Amino acid sequence: MAAGINPCEPWAEAAVLWFSLQQSQLCSEMAQRRSLTTSHGVPVLAVSFLAWVATGVELSVNNQAADFTLSTGLSPAISLSCLVHNSSQAEELLWYRGDGQVDLKDGNKVNISNICISPVNESDNGVTFTCRLARDKAVQVSVTLDVQFPPHLSGEETLHVEEEKDVTLTCNSKSNPQGQSTWLKDSQSLTLQQSRHKLYQTSEIFQLSISKVQKSDNGTYTCLVESRLGNGTRDFHLIVEDKKPVFPKEAVIAAVVVVTITILFGIVARIDKFLKVWKALIS
Repeated sequence: MAAGINPCEPWAEAAVLWFSLQQSQLCSEMAQRRSLTTSHGVPVLAVSFLAWVATGVELSVNNQAADFTLSTGLSPAISLSCLVHNSSQAEELLWYRGDGQVDLKDGNKVNISNICISPVNESDNGVTFTCRLARDKAVQVSVTLDVQFPPHLSGEETLHVEEEKDVTLTCNSKSNPQGQSTWLKDSQSLTLQQSRHKLYQTSEIFQLSISKVQKSDNGTYTCLVESRLGNGTRDFHLIVEDKKPVFPKEAVIAAVVVVTITILFGIVARIDKFLKVWKALIS
């Protein structure tokens, strides 16, 4: 059994009762037709049975015979019930979550099959569940979950940046439906400067980029996402540090070369002096 998917007893009982009533009604109609014949002596029952078989086996999920979308919020559980129609024999059913087959118990496979998604969370949004006929997988009904939830935000809370450097504040946002995003600074609406501020947004990311930060950019930036299901906020503390002195690379390299050459000349001079003293001693 896949995690979070279980059979649902209340649905099973109701669907089994409905299925039994349908079968009883069908049997009753067939019994009434046994005594009827056509003018040529051909039993009406045989004609009716052939027409009924030709109709073909059909499935329904939660009383829907075609693919559909099921809207729901975050909840402890939702139930999906698959039922066979237009069949006088035992039909095995299969359930799929996306491309993966759901493991069903033996008593939850024939003519009617029920699953529960428990609990329903954000990761279930957009997931498709499909009920299929085992002997003919082309016979199927799919339901796609539309899980609606308020904004949930995340992101690095404190950023240190050196003056004159560039910085990007990234607000990770998940919500369904997608909310309206805004940046605030120190609890006030942020005035965007076209030359220094840039916004970037996808369905799950809302970014504010600041080029060549200044001391005046210090402060608390708030990512605000507003949705009809609620609002979400995330604070980002931007700390602009003093610009560090930068030594020219060319000057540093030149100084190293000069020092190295001076040391080498000193070593050569000492060796020459040592050789002169040594020659004087041995002569």
